Amino acid sequence: MFSKLVKAASNAVFAVALGAALLGTGAGPAAAAPPVIGGGSGIIIDNMFECTVTTVGHDSAGRLVGLTAGHCGDAGAKVYSETDRGAGQIGRFVYSNSELDYAVIEFDPGAITPVNRVGNVTITGIGAPAQFPMIVCKEGRTTGNTCGIAWGDVFGTNVETWSQMCVVEGDSGAPVVVGTTLVGMVNAYLAIACFGPEVGTNMSAIMNDLNARGGPGSGFMPI
Repeated sequence: MFSKLVKAASNAVFAVALGAALLGTGAGPAAAAPPVIGGGSGIIIDNMFECTVTTVGHDSAGRLVGLTAGHCGDAGAKVYSETDRGAGQIGRFVYSNSELDYAVIEFDPGAITPVNRVGNVTITGIGAPAQFPMIVCKEGRTTGNTCGIAWGDVFGTNVETWSQMCVVEGDSGAPVVVGTTLVGMVNAYLAIACFGPEVGTNMSAIMNDLNARGGPGSGFMPI
């Protein structure tokens, strides 16, 4: 094959010239599509922490924002897609609430393809906290889709709901749904992973705080 290439040197020069001409007219590889991000997508924060997006949507100012657990990062933390690190930074934390343990991510324009379905969870709206004995499900970047019975608001705080879903580290922020209604997010588990109860902040508490505070995330509506 090498001898044939040598003998065809003049043809090769012509082919290179033709290729250069084509590149000059705009021919080339298509740009990669932005990473798909929705409730249940894995994210990496500051190249250190792995968490899960709760949901993606727009706030009252038209910003494309998402929610996740507050302990995943502080304001200013950089966000990357776990499944497409090559896409670079896709957003940043703009607010983190340690008391309710939720955070707001503002995504860079055009940096993601927002969706309302990831894995086996679809989000069509936001609703009231789950009550015993409802069945709740979640989609997490570590344990995927798991479901269990909701124990309800054990301490009557109107802030958190306990359930019997399997969650482990990395599932923080995962959307908790009843059907296709987002009712909360995953924040922690008690005692033993996947055996101890899951504890999560209610979306009603998060939305009340977002709207009272104003700023990024206020008036949030899921995609």
